[in-house]
Amino acid sequence: MGKILVKQSSTLFLKVVILLIAIGTLIWMIWFPQLEGRATNLDLISIYKDPLIIYGYIASIPFFVALYYAFKFLGYVDSNKVFSQLAVKAVRIIKYCALVIPVFIVLGDVFLILNASGDDVAGPVALGIYTMFASIVIASTAAIFERLLQDAVNIKSENDLTAVSK
Repeated sequence: MGKILVKQSSTLFLKVVILLIAIGTLIWMIWFPQLEGRATNLDLISIYKDPLIIYGYIASIPFFVALYYAFKFLGYVDSNKVFSQLAVKAVRIIKYCALVIPVFIVLGDVFLILNASGDDVAGPVALGIYTMFASIVIASTAAIFERLLQDAVNIKSENDLTAVSK
């Protein structure tokens, strides 16, 4: 009973962290364009018609998909389905999302570099490089975890088949 409570409280904590990250990111994505330098003379509608802002919203989709599947994975942990194909699929989707994010960042950085009209792009490009590094680390970790989890699922299914045949 105590182990279950500790496991559920730790996954509950991680679920709350994921929700806070998602809410904080959404708030930042809505609020930041109003503060950005190019938006000082624009009305609210024109701010959100900016191609770079629209690209940022589209590029954020893999991030939110990964958060959703991390939340689902924690649900599998809570319900003792961590060694299932559903959990493997969730980790695989997180890995793919973490691999897609750097592609969006590279395309955004290329756009910034090619369209910089007197602006200093070193800061945003450096931020993009740091974010790409973090995303690649997450993708690598998810790939290793996916492989280990898939091996565990295979062993579990073999053991289940052996137990049934006896």
